[in-house]
Amino acid sequence: MRHSQLRAFHFVARTGGFSRAAKAMNLSQPAVSDQVGQLERDHDVLLFHRARRQVSLTEAGERLFALTQPYFEIEERIGEALSASRAAVAGQLRLVVDAAHHINNVLSRFRARHPRVTVSVAVGNSAFVTEELRGYRADIGVIGTPAEEADFDAIPLGSSPIIAFAARDIARSLPNPLPLAELTRQPFVSREEGSKTRQMLESELARRGLKLKPAVTAQGREAVRDIVVAGAGIGAISRAEFGADDRLQALPFADCRLEMRETLICLSRRRDVPTIRAFMAAAQG
Repeated sequence: MRHSQLRAFHFVARTGGFSRAAKAMNLSQPAVSDQVGQLERDHDVLLFHRARRQVSLTEAGERLFALTQPYFEIEERIGEALSASRAAVAGQLRLVVDAAHHINNVLSRFRARHPRVTVSVAVGNSAFVTEELRGYRADIGVIGTPAEEADFDAIPLGSSPIIAFAARDIARSLPNPLPLAELTRQPFVSREEGSKTRQMLESELARRGLKLKPAVTAQGREAVRDIVVAGAGIGAISRAEFGADDRLQALPFADCRLEMRETLICLSRRRDVPTIRAFMAAAQG
């Protein structure tokens, strides 16, 4: 097993193709293909499914990619440590957040300071965010509660109360403010499992001896919003995420105050990656 073979495999896995890997490595495609092929032959293992111009990782490839990501990240950091200047941060930064608007101010500040960094933003619930960070598929995350896991560094972004909401014609028949127990009496449109909003509501209702039984479960807050707008039930969301929508009526809870605390997180072992370090610094002002 040679370093060049691992590097070729890593770039194909990261970029999603032999041509893109060759371009990123400044090599010819046959050279990259030969390196990966030799790695597979030397260890009698198939690392990629090859179908026409499409490639995808096999199960063995997934396991190896999980190891090469931290390996080559450390190599990059060593190179930067030996560089004469580290002042200009460049490269790519992958964000995965529970709602994009939570990072708008930080992102603007970061881009003003580091225009050479290309940023991508993906959206998912808190469970998805932590999974992506631990899998090295994202660099920075935003979740809906403080990160208590020991492997994360965390910066608080603020908090907002959780509220119910309904289509305006349905809201007219509901008490406003809304007793929390009403969620168990009305058709409730719930986020998917892994959503912190759902977990907090279920926990508080369980504390009162009640059980939340969603009429509809939807993947993501936008799907919940669309279903509620259509009149299929009521939903719940943080006040900060509710926004302005003339089709919907916000319904604060009458008898509880559940706070959604947004937190910016990164893996502690990756805190010194230049782009990650720079973004965390931008979040602190």
